[in-house]
Amino acid sequence: MHFLRLYWRVLALLAADRWVAIGLGFAGLALAGLSFLEPILFGRVVDLLSRSDRLEVAQLWQEATALLALWAAVGLSGIGAHVAVALLADRMAHRNRLTVMSRYFQHVLSLPLSFHGDTQSGRLMKIMLMGADNLFGLWLSFFREHLTTFIGALVLLPMTMFLNWRLGLLLIVLVVLFAVVSAWVIRKTEAAQGQVEALHTRLAGNAQDALSNVIVVQSFSRLGSEARLFGDIVRQVLDHQFPVLNWWALVASLTRAAATVTTIAVFVLGTVLHLRGQASVGEIVSFMGFATLLIARLEQAVGFVSRLVFQLPSLEEFFAVLDSRSSVPEKPNAISLGRVAGAVRFENVAFAYPGGPRILDGIDFEAPPGRTVALVGQTGAGKSTAMALLQRLWDPVAGRVTLDGHDLRDITLDSLRRNVGVVFQEALLFNRSIRDNLLVGRPDATQEELERACRMAEAHDFIIRKPQGYDTMVGERGSAMSGGQRQRLAIARALLKDPPVLILDEATSALDAATEARVQKALKALMAGRTTFIIAHRLSTVRDADEILVFENGRVAERGSFEELVRLNGRFAELVRTQLSGAEAAHA
Repeated sequence: MHFLRLYWRVLALLAADRWVAIGLGFAGLALAGLSFLEPILFGRVVDLLSRSDRLEVAQLWQEATALLALWAAVGLSGIGAHVAVALLADRMAHRNRLTVMSRYFQHVLSLPLSFHGDTQSGRLMKIMLMGADNLFGLWLSFFREHLTTFIGALVLLPMTMFLNWRLGLLLIVLVVLFAVVSAWVIRKTEAAQGQVEALHTRLAGNAQDALSNVIVVQSFSRLGSEARLFGDIVRQVLDHQFPVLNWWALVASLTRAAATVTTIAVFVLGTVLHLRGQASVGEIVSFMGFATLLIARLEQAVGFVSRLVFQLPSLEEFFAVLDSRSSVPEKPNAISLGRVAGAVRFENVAFAYPGGPRILDGIDFEAPPGRTVALVGQTGAGKSTAMALLQRLWDPVAGRVTLDGHDLRDITLDSLRRNVGVVFQEALLFNRSIRDNLLVGRPDATQEELERACRMAEAHDFIIRKPQGYDTMVGERGSAMSGGQRQRLAIARALLKDPPVLILDEATSALDAATEARVQKALKALMAGRTTFIIAHRLSTVRDADEILVFENGRVAERGSFEELVRLNGRFAELVRTQLSGAEAAHA
């Protein structure tokens, strides 16, 4: 039943093309009927020839011409139906393959960081490509070949009972035996093939992991170790795959043997019935044709079913990703905000990852429009997690976060993130041109606006020195740029987006002292009139913040201005003494 449910879901993806699919279904019915007629006509011709000595020549030719004309019409109709089915099925399968890839791609991009943190990007790519290819092959083979087989087995085969119920019953019994054996092999191999597919997924994940960290592999002489790890998984794939292949090879052999057994059985039974006067020579010939046609179709069906069994785990993975639901679902009646003023409030917010302890608890603060709030503390204290809640990458387990008085859970994700700009600690760039990376936040920006943002971020000068200027490719993850250049491009991208709420996550950490001073000046101009949150480890970058929140163990331990916290001589003052020189501390 699981096998059939999955197969039905594969076909259900064609809902948008249901009228084409219905048309192909009728065409398949016509093809099955035409293929059913050919053995009957052949039998009629044999019967005509067997009694030709009792007919006048004119009558013989009249009947023969009628039969041959009908046979020719059946043949030509079959050719036309095959051409129509091939064209329509190919186009429908290609169209829906790209449609389902697009649907998968958009769905995966919309899933929250909790999903992507647990799933390798190499695995997601493998699932998308293999899943789409498998769906394409199933759609194509179903409508071009196997629909006719299924119609023949389920509808037309019982109709042979009207020609000769004894010979028809023999064919039905043989088909039922074949179906039982195939079902048994499916149950025998389904779980094993699932293990094979899991190993294939692991293989893709490990390969992607090694390739994305090739500098580590080379620097630490891990080439041999990674190759051995890859080889071990390959051996496990083969160890699990060969038994499955053996079972299906056995089924293929039995199917071939069934062709001989069926032909002999029809001939023997037909001869006995003919001697009793219960079957004509033409009926025997027709059923021999039915048997040959049926066995050929069953051989195709075996190949189809075996391929589906091999593809079953990858299709299950594909549908499992499509069925994944966001941990930050958007309400059906969510509000789409325009440009907000930028009033942010955390109201007794607590957060814990699923199944884990609380890593934020009792976070309560307010940032009016235009206010600059710095979040400081040791690594793991909860600063970045709090800002992730502001972007609604997660939802709090208690309390709420509001923007201009609206609970973030009541706002559309698109309008929320349109109002929030982020400069990450690690500059994240696409393997595209500098221009394309800058336009991510504002696709309609002009060249003049691009250059203005880049000048403010101290990026314009190094960009124009590049061979293609703003059209220079940045390389995978920005590998063609230095760390400082990548960070300045990220700052320019945020400047261009011009959001009312700004998050700076160690935004100047990759810059040298001279460049940092220039960028800090630009950022100060950018922050004017915006609600800004600065996540910082270097306390020298938060001197001018309106309020500093000192995070410790998921709580706000201290709050106040730089001078107030230093005078308090608490946790923040200790951090200042640790980081700043004696002269800077004395000046503070």
